[in-house]
Amino acid sequence: MHRIIAAVLAAGACASSLQAQTDRTVAPPPVLTLAEALDRAGASSPFQGVAAAGIRAAEAQRRVAGLRPNPSIVGEAENVAGTGIYQGLRSSETTIGLALPLELGGKRGARIAVAKAQIGRAGLQADIARADLRLRVTQTYNAAAAAQRRVIIAEDQVGIAAEVLRAARVRVQAGRASPLEEQRADVARISAEGALERARRSAEAASGNLARLLGMPVGQLDRSWFDAVPSTITTRPMATSGTLTVAAARADLDTASAQVLLARSQRVPDLTVSASARRLEQTNDVAAVFGISIPLNVFNNGRASIAVAEAQREQSDAQQRVALLDAEQDVATTQADAGNAATTARNAAGPALVAATEAVRIARIGYREGKFGQLDLLDAERTLLDTRTAAIDALAAYHDAQARLERLTVAAPLPKDDQR
Repeated sequence: MHRIIAAVLAAGACASSLQAQTDRTVAPPPVLTLAEALDRAGASSPFQGVAAAGIRAAEAQRRVAGLRPNPSIVGEAENVAGTGIYQGLRSSETTIGLALPLELGGKRGARIAVAKAQIGRAGLQADIARADLRLRVTQTYNAAAAAQRRVIIAEDQVGIAAEVLRAARVRVQAGRASPLEEQRADVARISAEGALERARRSAEAASGNLARLLGMPVGQLDRSWFDAVPSTITTRPMATSGTLTVAAARADLDTASAQVLLARSQRVPDLTVSASARRLEQTNDVAAVFGISIPLNVFNNGRASIAVAEAQREQSDAQQRVALLDAEQDVATTQADAGNAATTARNAAGPALVAATEAVRIARIGYREGKFGQLDLLDAERTLLDTRTAAIDALAAYHDAQARLERLTVAAPLPKDDQR
């Protein structure tokens, strides 16, 4: 009796363990949302390292710009290796001293101003890199989600083609249709299987691209996000003067303006002062020697450098206006693209899809009852497939346009002096 009870308990434990293992096996993989993908990419992407290195380089350049010129050690020997009393070192005069360049015209301050402008531009470049990364992740996620949906449609199409082939065989065996219908249905099945294979391959490539971008395996994606489309799209003017793109052009103009001031400061010649001690060999006396050196701006007076800097500043000013114009045009165009894609998606996934599904249902019933021909059924099936495909394409286009619109309208951070 005890052995029977022990066997029953052991069997129950094994069954429980097997059931738990089965539950773990069939448990659906976790769904990766877009927010999780963005967080993952922001934490592990190498693009952030590129932007951070640019900021460090600009800050190092600021420290270099603040350094003063190095002094020089001056050594001279006069009246050496001559003739008469100047043979050998008997009448030599040795001078050892220190020469110190003195920057005039505000060169150091102008260099610092240029370096500060470059630091601001590097900070904006880091913000641009983050915005570009967000756009890239969103577009890659969107492509992978659309590819997974296309696989689902292709799988459904294979099942439909198999059902049509089965119905055609029944009709042919019953003598109600010619063998041509069975062959046509078999061709449709083969085509559907080929489409499924291509869809799976494309989905694997899209998921692989997303996995490489995130640095982690990618399973199922958020279908609710992909299917979401607003009922209405309101197109309204958006201010683009404070966006990252325009702010970057403005930062380039600030840098060019600082370069003009630097070029003007370099027209002022620098002084080099020196103080030395001279030893006279014949009397063994020591005397002080002071000197000053002033360059003459004869051949290069700095006007050409100022002309170059001013031309570059004018170019940056024009590029800023072009960037503002391009941003306004891109925002307007992208808003229209998003609205058109949303309208197409609502129609294709709504009334058009309902009508196409109902047409297929009626065609299947009529085909089985001999009221409709096979070509009518295949045409209804093709219309349903085209409608579902158009819905996925429109949803993908809508999300892509929304991602591009979000990237175009990212606001630039306020300067530190303006942040309160």
